[in-house]
Amino acid sequence: MSLNQMKLSKAELQFYEAFMRLKENKPIHLPKGTLVTQNNVAKEAGVDPSALRKSRYPELINEIQEWIELNDQKGISKKKVAKKLNSEVAELQVTINTLIEQRDNAMSKLLAAQIKIIELTNKINGLK
Repeated sequence: MSLNQMKLSKAELQFYEAFMRLKENKPIHLPKGTLVTQNNVAKEAGVDPSALRKSRYPELINEIQEWIELNDQKGISKKKVAKKLNSEVAELQVTINTLIEQRDNAMSKLLAAQIKIIELTNKINGLK
């Protein structure tokens, strides 16, 4: 049943609107990236979390709980994502530094070999 088809009290409508904003990551009262929870829906609606009770709004609470079960939010946390990315960047920086060191060592050996070739070529030319 859509919101338009249901007869909702003003408070219930505010809760539904807050729930939708959190699902779409477009909150007004809470920071973006806030997880969808029953308490956060109430906070986003601008009321105390104790106002959103299952005894008053059973259908809404069921919808919120179903959405939470279907949408694993644990991996979405921006702080966790940022932490993971920072860790990956650090690992990649170590790899880059190792590769730079290997390249520099290879270039050094190549230049030493080229110098040796030139010296030996000059020696051969001098013996002729």
